[in-house]
Amino acid sequence: MSEWECGVCGYLHKESKPPEKCPICEAPEKMFIEKQGDVSDAKVVEEKEDPVEITGTHDFRPNKQWRCTVCGYVHNGVEPPEKCPVCGADKSLFVELDVEGNAVGGEEEDVAAVAPGETVTDANKGETDVTLFSRISSLVLKLHLHPIHTHFPNGLIPVLVVFLGLAIYFDIAALETAAFFNSIAVLIVLPVVIFTGYIEWQKRYKGIKTAIFIVKIICSMLVLASVNVLVFWRIIDPNVAAEGSTTQMIYFAVALVALGAAGIAGHLGGKLVFAGRT
Repeated sequence: MSEWECGVCGYLHKESKPPEKCPICEAPEKMFIEKQGDVSDAKVVEEKEDPVEITGTHDFRPNKQWRCTVCGYVHNGVEPPEKCPVCGADKSLFVELDVEGNAVGGEEEDVAAVAPGETVTDANKGETDVTLFSRISSLVLKLHLHPIHTHFPNGLIPVLVVFLGLAIYFDIAALETAAFFNSIAVLIVLPVVIFTGYIEWQKRYKGIKTAIFIVKIICSMLVLASVNVLVFWRIIDPNVAAEGSTTQMIYFAVALVALGAAGIAGHLGGKLVFAGRT
């Protein structure tokens, strides 16, 4: 069996030949590249034996692959790491993989092993009582609504900051107004971003409270608070960023806080999404 990697999105396909098109990004068959040496390397790994001294004898143990059941990161070694280098999950949350990349014993994880493009529903977990929240959660995961909505504030906040900076520096009232309308647009979409992010955290990442998720939550709250200040301060005082205003630079600093927090949250989100990418 060969392994083929989509040259566009990185999707891995394990068959004798690549698919006619990628099920994730729909790239044509010609965009797939055969991963050379994967299977043979796995066989070599099985044959390679590293002696470990145990009570005067040698215990020959093969190198193994372990997958984090929280973020999908794959680790190569005799044992899983003490903590996942991506999401910080404990070693007990790793599962051993066979040479085909499947969990040893057929025990697939409910959310952690979800690869890009795969979805998890409550039915997969054996739930019989499907609530409205369960249906919404499944829909959020299936349609990837969190990363979709995250692109809106991540794209608008930098524009907001640039417009506001230019407005202050060149005293252009129209750009300051444009920055204000951008902040309103961000404020409208943020509740959806936070809600879908919470569902992703609870369902896909098991609600684990490690540093990467805590930082993302803090950054999300900073963005929400900062954008609220930008919008409502401007409504209360239309001249808050006008030329000669004593609060002009403070207002701009609040916008920079929103930009920094959004950037950090976006970076950590990308780190989680691509944790299992080889």
